[in-house]
Amino acid sequence: MPVYEVNDGKLTAANPTRFYVEGLRERQDIQRMLRDQIAVLGEDLFVLSDEYGGWIDSNRRIDLLCLDPEANLVVVELKRDDAGHMELQAIRYAAMIARMTFAEAVEAHTQYLRRCGHSGKDAEAQLLAYLNWQEAEQEEFGGSVRIILASAAFSKELTTTVLWLREQGLDISCIRLSPYKLADGRLLLDVQPIIPLPEATQFQTQIGLKRQAEQKAKVERHEVRYEFWQGLLALAAERTPLHAGRSPSKDNWISASAGVAGFTFVYTIRQRDSQVHLWIEDNQSFFLKLEADHAAIESEFGGNLVWKREEGQRGTLIGALVEGGYRSDRNDWPKVQQALVDAMLRLERVLKPRLRQLGRE
Repeated sequence: MPVYEVNDGKLTAANPTRFYVEGLRERQDIQRMLRDQIAVLGEDLFVLSDEYGGWIDSNRRIDLLCLDPEANLVVVELKRDDAGHMELQAIRYAAMIARMTFAEAVEAHTQYLRRCGHSGKDAEAQLLAYLNWQEAEQEEFGGSVRIILASAAFSKELTTTVLWLREQGLDISCIRLSPYKLADGRLLLDVQPIIPLPEATQFQTQIGLKRQAEQKAKVERHEVRYEFWQGLLALAAERTPLHAGRSPSKDNWISASAGVAGFTFVYTIRQRDSQVHLWIEDNQSFFLKLEADHAAIESEFGGNLVWKREEGQRGTLIGALVEGGYRSDRNDWPKVQQALVDAMLRLERVLKPRLRQLGRE
């Protein structure tokens, strides 16, 4: 969209120009102006340092290293004209400063103030005042690293990458810096966020928080399942070699061969109930033979069984439900695990002879 000057009741379009045409340099001019007026980027940021390179064995430098009010580190990368692959560069920088401590941030700001002609003695006080902290809170500092890319132009390749990175949970944004020139020679700078769009920011933030919560829940669920399996497999190993050699898993099932191709004995755990079953792969005729004898089989097993055969499904199963799952109170886990192992032993005892008979037919 063009930029217009309002003059004497008329709109006059400003002419788009290029930074290099106007003799504006990337570091000495654009970076300096944004550093001194960081709010131009649309946020209440605190400049920790410019040209930050406080790491060993690397001469790479971050254009602007900032903080946001939530004590997150913010990497600001600038390009005068073509953005190139600045997103890859910024990701590298974000990884390199991800473990920065509050003390290191104070030191970076001290050196920055000294380069700007100040003593730097009040660097820590400035950080504390900005964060509204009475004292350093290391656990709250640098919880995440954000990235802001500012350039006159962004390629489709770059914006596609940024959108994908945002979908993966990385807080990265693009701001377009467009210079214009008026007829009298004055320069204007149009600063526009393009990713995310301002009107979508709150919605995307909510989506991002939801995804983070879902990912956290997924990781926690996998950890809980793993612990449950550890206890169950240890208990099972004391009583049967059936699942010997199997390792705990993040999945909700663990299987072992029944000794005949296409047949497996499976433990399945859910949040509030669990199951042991024989899975029969693509052999409905054998399933039907067993189902015809279900009364005798259930009598030998000592309880009702689940007989599951669905049209269009290659596999069938015969199993038993057990009350309790991996979301049961941890104090109840041994009881649930014991019930599962008992049910598996009874199911194996009843069905193994019939499987051996199948092998002889």
